[in-house]
Amino acid sequence: MEEIILIADSKGKGIDFAKGIYEYLKKKEGISVKLVDIEKNIFRDKEFKVRIAENVRRKKCFIIHDSNKEPCDWFTELVFLLEAIRFSSPEEINVVLPYTRFARQDRKESSRVSVNVKAVADVISLYATRGMTVDLHAAGIQEYFSIPFDNLYSFPSLINYLKTKHADFLNDLVIVSPDLAGAKRAEALSKRLASRGIKAEIALGHKTREKDNEVASIIIIGNVEGKNCLVVDDIIDTGGTLIKTCEVLREKGARKVYAYATHGLFSGGVEKLRDFDRIFVSDTLCCNSAGNLEIISLVNLFGEAIYRTVLGESLSVLFDEMKNGQEKLKEYDI
Repeated sequence: MEEIILIADSKGKGIDFAKGIYEYLKKKEGISVKLVDIEKNIFRDKEFKVRIAENVRRKKCFIIHDSNKEPCDWFTELVFLLEAIRFSSPEEINVVLPYTRFARQDRKESSRVSVNVKAVADVISLYATRGMTVDLHAAGIQEYFSIPFDNLYSFPSLINYLKTKHADFLNDLVIVSPDLAGAKRAEALSKRLASRGIKAEIALGHKTREKDNEVASIIIIGNVEGKNCLVVDDIIDTGGTLIKTCEVLREKGARKVYAYATHGLFSGGVEKLRDFDRIFVSDTLCCNSAGNLEIISLVNLFGEAIYRTVLGESLSVLFDEMKNGQEKLKEYDI
């Protein structure tokens, strides 16, 4: 029987996500799983050190790293955790990042700037055996890692949720990308919906910015009049882009306007997005369902990915939804 260790900070906001994965894996055959805490000692000068609370020697370890930490704390604690685990003689070190911070700093758009996510990838690759995340800001970020690094997709979970909770919304559906860069994301969702017998058109937004985190204007390309519109993105930060997109869709006669983003930062608060009929985010970051906000859990998705990683099975079943007319993901409830 394969023995695996999940390592998570019991005092962090993301502990419920880690516990959910633990509960999912406990039900699986062929493995034994243990959830191990992280001890953190903070000194008077604010330096700190971390310690793995229990023995992990010759174990397959999975760090379920808390995405809710402030970016600098997130990175620093990850480095120290990797250092602590590496010299504890584990069989494997697997890094699980529900949300990969610094992923938006993925290229050099001007001279003398840092490519932050490349630095993150370099450090993880130095210590870890492999890693996984979901819905990276740009798929090409995987190439920055020199270890196997799996980028899971949340769209299957979104589609299952919509079919269960909001089936009527899937009629006369238009998938809207708030910018041209997200066109492939909208196309990918449209194709997945088509594989489930749901027809969805695509509309694209063209946005201009005068400065970072501030959208000047958005033009919608495509027919949305009388349609149910689902605006899709990977991250909701200030929400400025989504708000502008919603305004333009309303002006163009959209029937209902929903939004989905995998990672809900909500640095501008959720209340600003009240003009949407519904907003969906996953639980990679901690937030509570309230008002028009609904949470779609990805706990089972990560749990199944970890399980398949341990047994050496393919993860492609988590990317594809249909095989010979059958819903492959149904048995995993993801």
